[in-house]
Amino acid sequence: MSAGAPIPGLFEAVPDALLVVDGEGRVVRANAHAEVLFGHARGAMAGLEIEDLVPESARARHRVYRDRYMAAPHVRPMGATGQTLVGLRSDGSRFQIEIALSPLDSAEGKRFLASVRDISGSQRVQQALARARYDAIAARIGQLALQAPAESNLIEELPPLLAEALGVESVAIVSAASGQQAAAVRGASGPGWQAGSTVPRPFAGQHQEVWIIGDIAADPSAAGLFPLPLPPYGSAVLVPVFEHRRVSGALLAASREPRRFDHDACHLLQTAATTLSTYVQQRRAEEHLAHAQRLDAIGQLTGGVAHDFNNLLTVMSGSLQLLEPEVVSADGQALLASALRSVGRGAELTAKLLAFARRQRLQPSAVDVPRLLHDLEQVLRRTLGDAVRLRVQVEPRLPRAYVDAGQLEAALLNLALNARDALGRGGEILFSAAEEHVADEQVGGAAGVEMPAGHYLRLGVHDTGCGMAPDTLAHAMEPFFTTKGRERGSGLGLSMVYGFARQSGGDLAIDSVPGRGTEVRLYVPVARNAVHDVEAAASPGDGGRGEVVLVVEDDPAVRDIAEAFLQGAGYRVQAVANGEAALQALRDDPAIALLFSDVMLGPGIDGKALAREALALRPGLAVLLTSGDEEHAADADGAQGLRLLRKPWRREHLAEAVRRELQAR
Repeated sequence: MSAGAPIPGLFEAVPDALLVVDGEGRVVRANAHAEVLFGHARGAMAGLEIEDLVPESARARHRVYRDRYMAAPHVRPMGATGQTLVGLRSDGSRFQIEIALSPLDSAEGKRFLASVRDISGSQRVQQALARARYDAIAARIGQLALQAPAESNLIEELPPLLAEALGVESVAIVSAASGQQAAAVRGASGPGWQAGSTVPRPFAGQHQEVWIIGDIAADPSAAGLFPLPLPPYGSAVLVPVFEHRRVSGALLAASREPRRFDHDACHLLQTAATTLSTYVQQRRAEEHLAHAQRLDAIGQLTGGVAHDFNNLLTVMSGSLQLLEPEVVSADGQALLASALRSVGRGAELTAKLLAFARRQRLQPSAVDVPRLLHDLEQVLRRTLGDAVRLRVQVEPRLPRAYVDAGQLEAALLNLALNARDALGRGGEILFSAAEEHVADEQVGGAAGVEMPAGHYLRLGVHDTGCGMAPDTLAHAMEPFFTTKGRERGSGLGLSMVYGFARQSGGDLAIDSVPGRGTEVRLYVPVARNAVHDVEAAASPGDGGRGEVVLVVEDDPAVRDIAEAFLQGAGYRVQAVANGEAALQALRDDPAIALLFSDVMLGPGIDGKALAREALALRPGLAVLLTSGDEEHAADADGAQGLRLLRKPWRREHLAEAVRRELQAR
């Protein structure tokens, strides 16, 4: 819009300060209001460079803006949309201003009209009041975070509080779903966005900084990318919420007024987002700690119970095996076989408990995961049924995993069967394998894993089944917790997989959404120059030839079973209850060829210390250790070339282990 030269009477009558500036940036004319505003005498402003009217620190920047404007002049308001413009009086005092610029047609050449208004009083007061109110709201948000009993309480109370403070129609919290291009409205205020009813658009943490849509009507394409539907006019802002340096969600606000969100409003939203992020991370850390402490307490109890239970199983199994030659009837043999199978199931249950408690003995090696998944796929295709679609998705050139191959296969099989049960009448199970490098700053992050930084393989089992509610998911890895009913599950499956993952140096994480399925991610370390250690199978041979075996066992019933088994295998046996008696027997009888000792021997020295002293006393002695609690036996197997026989053992296993050690010595 252009105009002719200002009418003299009108030029002086306008209540704003008016300046006419030439193409060189010098004041050609100023009305009386301008001279009073800038503190100059009548007629003294003519010839001043326009930059003389701004602080010296802003003059270079102002020249750039002025040259740019004069190259493409147009009607333009300045200072009314949040930016701060400062004028300079002749006495050096400063004040805040708004400016409206217009090009003028003139016979003398380029002319520009600047209308200047002093807003220092009103704007300063308004900003001070707004900031004081926002500071009070920020303090209230902090108080809410301290008092909120649960995450849901803060999420429900935060949006209406912010909507009222900002004077806008809608505020919501959107969370990015892990690994999915989806969002969930966690809390909302206002008629436009209602939690549970609003359909969010794809959102997966792609916005790393504050995103403002100043005028929705002027930028509908941007409005279409907003995570929630926006009104046809007004303004909106998105403030990302971070969790361990990753965007885990966003705080959204919308107003029907254009350019509603100034610097102070955005600052309040950022403060709220930071408080929310800190609160959520602290809650997650507390939950992880409580969960770990609960599992560790159960694990310690499990380890102790497993030792005693394995001793009982050893006595039961041994007694049944000793009865076998005495029972000649077919019915009696069938009963014995059934009883022995029950003992075997008891031993498997104990092994699962030890796996959960991270006390089982693992034999890690370099494992070709794609081949293992291929073999497992062949087995599962025959067992899952036609209603279940099975897919395997493996990244190319995967490194080998350093893990116990048998336990890994058992863990994946367990997860697959859980997924099948969740599918009900059918669906899809996806096995996946990929590399994952965990950096220091990612430990304890959104992925939900608590393992050291390093190089891992991520093995996923994803199903399209019924999913789990948050309350169920919170207890899913606890032992004996099951949703299948007592007749269908022991509740040890996931807890066993979790214990195996942690003992292997990795972790287990679960994401689940009711009605949409579950994804379990198993992390295991990558092999680094690991060599697959295959123990050569012992060749079959005859039983003992009268060699003397010293049995050391503090449980009398287990000691009797071991003595009976070894005598039946052709060995002569001495049996004692503790380490001190065993050392004395070794001193007294040079004919003792093998020491067979439990690791846990009650008061006094344990089996590992006994083995060390016995070998110092008799360097050529064969030694075989046994244990039902593998936490105490963890460093026994392989130490000084020693072998460990796990309880409960069968007659033939004990005889074979003794014969093998005697041959090796």
